[in-house]
Amino acid sequence: MPNVTIFCDGGCSPNPGPGGWAVILRCGAVEKELSGGEAETTNNRMELTAATRALETLTQPCQVRVVTDSEYLANAFRQKWLEKWKRNGWRTASKEPVKNKDLWQALDALTQKHRVTWEWCRGHSGHPENERCDEMVGDIRRKLFGV
Repeated sequence: MPNVTIFCDGGCSPNPGPGGWAVILRCGAVEKELSGGEAETTNNRMELTAATRALETLTQPCQVRVVTDSEYLANAFRQKWLEKWKRNGWRTASKEPVKNKDLWQALDALTQKHRVTWEWCRGHSGHPENERCDEMVGDIRRKLFGV
């Protein structure tokens, strides 16, 4: 089973507003960068989209390490929020509908195909790959939306 590391980031300013997402996929010495954006979105949607797009590119089951600066994304898996939401009919502990359900469902399906571990890194703290993803998010927002 190939080992893949995914570094991902998403951003939006203002929030909601025009947003971008970016990923770096690394498998051994091979590295690939992907990015995209949406005209009207949120920070959380862009964080989730980054992870989704990265996992969608994998063509076979892999051992995957996802590194993100989004506690929302990492903790949904590390603290088993996703499992609880599914058990509760896609409702939070406070009985509210889970936001971004469509992306959570896509991520849930994608993570069933791989062995995925989730790591959180502090954003804007000098982590080279996280800084690169943040830079790509800014680049795509400027390119697509002029912001």
